[in-house]
Amino acid sequence: MASMIQVRVDDELKIKSDRLFKDLGTDTTDAIRMFLTQAVAYNGFPFEIKRVHDEPDHYRKMTEDEVLEKLEISREHVKQGKCRKADEMISDMREKYGL
Repeated sequence: MASMIQVRVDDELKIKSDRLFKDLGTDTTDAIRMFLTQAVAYNGFPFEIKRVHDEPDHYRKMTEDEVLEKLEISREHVKQGKCRKADEMISDMREKYGL
């Protein structure tokens, strides 16, 4: 038995996707079926999902040069006394936040 899925999309998106899938030798219905099949096979989205924003991504992978640059900045901070011992900082955080 087959189930039916109905999806509402913007007219322009439908026209563009129909044209794209036709150029690829298929149709929108089969493309959606392929997407669902791949999602089940991947046990998730079959492509990367990410947010797009203007703020810097502090959790992105850094290049080797970026890591070396940050290490050099850290070394300079140590020379200038702009650092604290980890155990002191942890103690202060525990006191401040009741940890």
